[in-house]
Amino acid sequence: MDLIEVLIFRLVNLYQFAIVIYILMSWFPGSRESSIGQFLASIVEPYLEPFRKMIPPLGMVDFSGLVALIVLEFAASGLDVLFGFFR
Repeated sequence: MDLIEVLIFRLVNLYQFAIVIYILMSWFPGSRESSIGQFLASIVEPYLEPFRKMIPPLGMVDFSGLVALIVLEFAASGLDVLFGFFR
């Protein structure tokens, strides 16, 4: 059971890292059109899209990625609590 827990949390951390990189790529022109940018878009956009529909950008700043990261962290904390029940 511990192996599954560690694997899940590492995948969540890796996904959070991918989201942060994808968000930072928006600061550099043309980076999202690269092969790495397209790969990250195919992984991250399905998760970010519902947040972008609910949270409109304020001026030139899009806070939906930050909210998505916070929600993912809350989900990971909830998983930690659930795994705590099975110990």
